[in-house]
Amino acid sequence: MAFFKKVKKKLTGLWYPEAITVGKPVTTDQVADRLALISTVSRGDTYAVLKDLGGVMASFMAEGRTVKLEGVGTFYYTINADKGITKPEEVTAKQIKNVRVRFIPETSRTQSNKVATRSLVSDSIYWEEWKEDKEKKKEEKGKTEKENKEEGGPVAG
Repeated sequence: MAFFKKVKKKLTGLWYPEAITVGKPVTTDQVADRLALISTVSRGDTYAVLKDLGGVMASFMAEGRTVKLEGVGTFYYTINADKGITKPEEVTAKQIKNVRVRFIPETSRTQSNKVATRSLVSDSIYWEEWKEDKEKKKEEKGKTEKENKEEGGPVAG
């Protein structure tokens, strides 16, 4: 399940749902484990490929290429320059201030050219409002210092 929180936008003063992430990011190990479960490739082989993927992609993009991973999407560079120049012949690479990697999820289209599916977006996402667990916070505050030390939790000083 995915989570959202209610956010009031300053510009409009209106409330909107905003997607949030919870917990720690999924690690390369966890992805390798899951891929190994659903394929015939070992965890170690999967892990090795995932570890090298970023470097291989960077190498292709440094050659001026986009990288399209089937079932995932397309990665490419964008750049920002600090200021524009009036004459095209004076434009140089020295103007480039930063480079970013952009990502476009893979999509499939219907016969009428409408987006039918978007990779990485499940058809069956269940959205639930994220509510801070106030009861959990109350429990944490109510614990004794000894209990907190034993559990490795916060210790009131």
